[in-house]
Parts: sequence; structure tokens; C-alpha cells
Amino acid sequence: MAASKNPFFDFDMSKFMDPAKFMDVTKMMGDFKVPGVDLDQMMQAQRKNIEALTAANQLAFEGLQAVMRRQVEILRQSMEEASSSVSDMMAAGTPEEKVAKQTELVKAAFEKALTNMKEMAEMVAKSNTEAAEVLSNRVKESLEELKVAVSKTQPKK
Repeated sequence: MAASKNPFFDFDMSKFMDPAKFMDVTKMMGDFKVPGVDLDQMMQAQRKNIEALTAANQLAFEGLQAVMRRQVEILRQSMEEASSSVSDMMAAGTPEEKVAKQTELVKAAFEKALTNMKEMAEMVAKSNTEAAEVLSNRVKESLEELKVAVSKTQPKK
């Protein structure tokens, strides 16, 4: 039987499974000998993709930590304010004054809760935007790299 001329099947499977080469993916993939494909360039692009994902994950994690720290701070402040509010309400004289004080405290607590929710939403949005920006920039770079790689494989006119 004649030897195959298919470049995808022109590699030695024993080398493919060789433990000495197993950790060197570039050498292992080099046995495939796909015409017009720069394996080093592909590996470098994938390395950059992984770095971008790692950076985006780090930003997302840091954002989550900041949100959690702020939630703990808000909870602490809320507990202090609730304690002081109960004291203020009890100090009011007549039942009418207590109702008026309670209404005032509920209004202030509601406004504070809305402000805190807005702040938390802004923190989450900022964190998400920063992480997405890293990935978006990497996609743009990848498309540019792909254009360059394709232009290198085009026959000269």
C-alpha cells in the first residue's frame, strides 16, 4: 500500500505518546506538520488567551471581595444605627412623638438602604466591566493576530 500523502496523518503515534515529549506540546504538535500553520504562534496566542482569562478572573474575584467587604461594613453600620434608633425612639415622650420618630427613622433607613443598593450595584458593574474589558481587548488582539497569520498564508500576487 502506498504511503499516505495526507499531512494530518504524517506523524508517528509512538512519538505522540512519548512521556519525554508529553510536556512539550509544541514538539508533540510539530509532528502533525500542518502546512501554513505556525505552531509557535498558535501556542503563544493560547498562552495570551489563558493570561487574559486569568487576569479577568482575578479582577472579578477582587471585585467580589470588595463587594463582600462593603456588605460587611454596611451590616455593621446598620446594626449600630438600629441600636441607636431604638434608643432614640424609646426616648421620645408621647406615643405621637414615638410614631413620628419611628416614621422619621424608617424613612432614613429606607433612603440609606437605597443608597447602599445603588453603591453595591455600581461596584458590581465596575468589576464586571473591568473583567469584560480584559477579555474584549484579548478578543480584538486575537482577531488581529488571526488576520496577520492568514495574510502570511495567502499566496503572493
